[in-house]
Amino acid sequence: MTKHAEKLTLGRLRTAYATTVVSITLVLFMLGLLGLILFYASQISTHLKENIGFMVIMKPEVNEARIIQLQKQLEVADFVKSSDYVTKEEAAAQMKDYLGEDFISFLGVNPLLPSINVKLNVRYANNDSLKAITARMMTNPSVKEVLYQKTLVQELNANITLITGILLGFSLLLLVIAYALISNTIRLAVYSHRFLIRSMLLVGATSHFIRKPFVLKGLAQGAVAAVIAISMLTALMIMLRNEVPDLIALDDWVAFILLALAVIFAGLLLAGISTILAVHRYIRMKVDELYYF
Repeated sequence: MTKHAEKLTLGRLRTAYATTVVSITLVLFMLGLLGLILFYASQISTHLKENIGFMVIMKPEVNEARIIQLQKQLEVADFVKSSDYVTKEEAAAQMKDYLGEDFISFLGVNPLLPSINVKLNVRYANNDSLKAITARMMTNPSVKEVLYQKTLVQELNANITLITGILLGFSLLLLVIAYALISNTIRLAVYSHRFLIRSMLLVGATSHFIRKPFVLKGLAQGAVAAVIAISMLTALMIMLRNEVPDLIALDDWVAFILLALAVIFAGLLLAGISTILAVHRYIRMKVDELYYF
C-alpha cells in the first residue's frame, strides 16, 4: 500500500471514529439534559408541595401560652415542616397591607383571631392527609377552625402527577431513540471492518477474540463521548447558575455527580451492547451478505 493510500485510510478511520464519538456525545447530552429536567422538576414539585399548608384559627378566649404550647406540639409532629404563630395584631397588620387601608379604624375593633400557619412535609401534601389532620386538630378544645385550600391542593397534585408521567414517558422514548441511534452509528463503524472479521474467522480466530478489540474500542468511544457530554452539561449548569441564580437546588452538585455517573454508565452500556450486537451480526453473516448493509 502506498503512503498516500495509508494516509487516506488513516484519515477515514479517524473521521469514522470522530463521527461515532460526536453522535454518541449528542445522544448522551440529550439524555443528561433530560435527567436535569427530571431532577429540577422533582425539586420544583417538592418546593411547591412544601408550601402547601393550613391555618389553625384559635378561639378568642384562648390565651397566648396555650397557643404557643399547641405550636410546640405541632413542631414535633411528623406531618409538620414548619409553623408560624400569628397574633391578632400581626394578622391585622397583614390584612391592612393586603387591603391598603386601616379596616380597624373603620370597624372600631379588631375582629381577627390569633392563628398558627403550618407548612406540611411533602408526603402529607394531599387532600386525604389534610382531611385527617383537620379532623385531628378539631378535637383540640382551643381550636375554632382549620382552613386550607382544598381545590388548590387537588389541582397541584394532579398537575404534578400529569407532568411527571409525561416526562417519564418522554424519557423512555428518548432512551429507545438513543439506543437506536448509537446502535446504528456503531453498526456503520463496524461495517467497514466486515471483511476483516471474515478474514479472521477464516484463519481460525474465535468469536471472543474477534469481538474483544471492537468492544474495547466501543467502550472507549462511549467513555470519551460521556466525558464530553458531561463537560457540556457542566457548562450549561454554570451558565444557568449565573443567569438564573434563584433556580431551585442549582447548587446540588451531589445530584449532578450522580447524574454524571449515570451518563458515563449509559455511554458505556449503550456503546458496549451496540458493539457486541454489531460484531455478532457480521460474525454470523454469510459471505454473500457481506456486500449489503
